[in-house]
Amino acid sequence: MKKVILIGLTLVLLLALMSCAKVKVTRIDTGTQTDLSGRWNDTDANLVAEEMIKDVLSRPWYSNFLKESGREPVIIIGSVRNLTTEHIDTDIFIKDMERELINSGMVKFVASRIDREEIREELQSQQDFASAETAKKIAEETGADLMLQGSIKIIIDQLEDVKAKYYQTDLQLISLQSTEKVWVGTKKIKKIVSKGEYKP
Repeated sequence: MKKVILIGLTLVLLLALMSCAKVKVTRIDTGTQTDLSGRWNDTDANLVAEEMIKDVLSRPWYSNFLKESGREPVIIIGSVRNLTTEHIDTDIFIKDMERELINSGMVKFVASRIDREEIREELQSQQDFASAETAKKIAEETGADLMLQGSIKIIIDQLEDVKAKYYQTDLQLISLQSTEKVWVGTKKIKKIVSKGEYKP
């Protein structure tokens, strides 16, 4: 009986000590590069989005489009598939690419399919409830000329406690009218992740 009481008291004491442990939180600038686990993170998403959007806008398809149409291209982003073994929130990567495209001032950008569905619901509601002077017209959307889509893949090479992680992001820009690929881009990131000290 004494042993049971002693074990119980020990467990209670351990739980009390664990609950009293202080958690340290340090705020840092959101632009600071952090890589705690070696997995794909916000730094990778930002880096890939910035470099790939700069590349896509500097290629011949852009000047060819301006010559043929006399206006900026209208782009929409489709799916970016996560083909890695890691959990990657591709929505964050897509938002980074949207930001780079819109802020470039070189293209026009239309809302995603999910965003358009919500907008269409609002438009339909306006037809029933808004005044004729302020209600927006249905079927006046801007159609996209091109869709940007792609995938993220990973190759892992490991020896004991040292792991090499190779990420490859492939994007393609496709004409919605002809389904021609007008641009294909690849961005590679390689990381060495080790539990102990690693010297290349």
